[in-house]
Amino acid sequence: MAAADRDRNADGRAEQARPRDRLGRPLPYGSPGLPPIDETPRPPEETIAYARALLDQGRPFAAHEALEVRWKSCPEHERPLWQGLAQVCVALTHAERGNAVGAARLVERATGHLRSYADGVAPTYGLDLDDLLACARRRVDG
Repeated sequence: MAAADRDRNADGRAEQARPRDRLGRPLPYGSPGLPPIDETPRPPEETIAYARALLDQGRPFAAHEALEVRWKSCPEHERPLWQGLAQVCVALTHAERGNAVGAARLVERATGHLRSYADGVAPTYGLDLDDLLACARRRVDG
């Protein structure tokens, strides 16, 4: 049974209707906020480009959401890649919110997923995962 206090779309799925700030924090109803992301599943390269654009706009939480869409729709063997990338963006979100402990934990979880994925022969779609993780650590460590 659906919780009565959650926003739902026309199909009854949970869907946040409250406006959010650039770090994904909910704002009061009626407040100006940033528009929600387009949750259309995209091919890998388009997903990466979309997430990068959101990061360039200072929206790591939205980038996480874009990567999560791919994670939920990708082939099983690619899940560690997309989950790890999404966790990197959550780590950046925590860092910007001032949660250093949460940020460090998420970078470590992401490292585990991305390293296990990189150990295989699966594609990284042009991403250098070691460089990406090093960059995330620098940003999280401030």
